Amino acid sequence: MNIHEYQGKAVLKEFGAPVSAGFPALSVAEAVEAARKLPGPLYVVKSQIHAGGRGKGKFKELPADAKGGVRLAKSIEEVESHAKEMLGNTLVTAQTGPAGKQVNRLYIEDGSDISKEFYLSALVDRETSRVAFVVSTEGGMDIEKVAHDTPEKILTFSVDPATGIMPHHGRTVAKALGLGGEQAKQAATVLGQVYAAFVGKDMAMLEINPLIVTTQGQVKCLDAKVSFDSNSLYRHPELMELRDETEEDAKEIEASKYDLAYIALDGTIGCMVNGAGLAMATLDIIQLYGESPANFLDVGGGASEEKVTAAFKIITADPKVKGILVNIFGGIMKCDVIARGVIAAVKTVGLEVPLVVRLEGTNVEEGKEIIRTSGLNVIPADDLDDAAQKIVAAIKKA
Repeated sequence: MNIHEYQGKAVLKEFGAPVSAGFPALSVAEAVEAARKLPGPLYVVKSQIHAGGRGKGKFKELPADAKGGVRLAKSIEEVESHAKEMLGNTLVTAQTGPAGKQVNRLYIEDGSDISKEFYLSALVDRETSRVAFVVSTEGGMDIEKVAHDTPEKILTFSVDPATGIMPHHGRTVAKALGLGGEQAKQAATVLGQVYAAFVGKDMAMLEINPLIVTTQGQVKCLDAKVSFDSNSLYRHPELMELRDETEEDAKEIEASKYDLAYIALDGTIGCMVNGAGLAMATLDIIQLYGESPANFLDVGGGASEEKVTAAFKIITADPKVKGILVNIFGGIMKCDVIARGVIAAVKTVGLEVPLVVRLEGTNVEEGKEIIRTSGLNVIPADDLDDAAQKIVAAIKKA
C-alpha cells in the first residue's frame, strides 16, 4: 500500500526524523490557510499523487511550458495561484504513464535553503533477507539514471536484524556523502530513525529524495515516498486510515474486498487462474501467441463460488477486455466450483466477448459437464497451450 508524501513525513516525524513544517490541502482555500500557518517567506506547493517525478511532470490541461507538480512560491498569493492551476488537473510523470493522475491533494510546505542534496532509501533485500540501504551523493535525481550513468556514486549495504543500526553504519553513510562533524552525527541519527520507522511500520520501501543539508547545517528529509507490506497491514490499523482509494484502480479495490490477487494490465485478454505460478505462465503464453493479458488474477486455492463470480465480474468490467481465458488446475480448488462460479457470473453480467475455459484436476469431469450443459457459448480447451491459441484466435476473429 502506498501513501502520500505528507503522510510519509508524518510517519517519519513520529520516529523523530527531521522534516519541514507543512500542511495538506484539499482545496485552494485550504492551501492559502496552510501557507498562512507557515513562517515563510518561501513556500513549496507539492502535488500529492502516488508517483515520483512530480517536479519534472507536466499538466495535461496546462500549456507545455507551465511549471511541474512541485513549485516554489514567494508569497501567499503565489501559493493560491499555483493551487488553482494544480488542483483538479492531470499530472503526467515518468511513473504515471501517459494517462497521468488527477491531483486532488496538495502539500504546502515551508521552504528550505538547500546547501547539499543526497539520496537515501531503504528496502527489503530478498537475497539477504535483510533491510538494505541505498545511499548516493546525487540527490534530487532519478536513482535509475544515476545507477546507469555513474554507478560508482551509489553505495548499498544491509543491516543485520539481530543488531539493527550500529555506529559503523552511520559512519559509512557519512563517509559516502562526504559529511563530517555535526552533519555526520545528524546523518547517523537520521539513518537510525529511518530504520526504526521502516521496521516498526512494516514498510516495503522508503525513499528520501532528496535528503538535504540546509545552509544552516541541518540534515533534513525533504521528501518521503513510502509503501507498506500489504500482508502486514492487519498489525497496523492506523495505516489503513491513510489509504487513498482515488489513487488506486477501482477494479483492484473491488478485488481486495474478496481477497483476490488482482493487478490490472494493459492487454486485451482477461485471465482468471488459480495459483500465482500458473497465472504467470498463462500471461507468458498469451504473449507468446501474439496478444497481451489484461490482468493478473489469482483466485487462490480455496475460492468459493461467490469469489469466482466476483472475479469474473471484475474481469468483464474492464472495457479493454476482448476475450477471457479461465485456466484452472484443481488441487484444493475444485473444477466444479469454478465452473458453477463462471456460469453464475455469466448469467448475471452477460457474455459479450469470447470465453475459453481450460479445467484440469479435482472434479474436472464434473466441471466440464457443468460447462457443457450450461447452454452458454463457451470454448473448451484441453491444455494451456490449446487454451491460449483458442482465445487469441477467437478475439482476432471477433
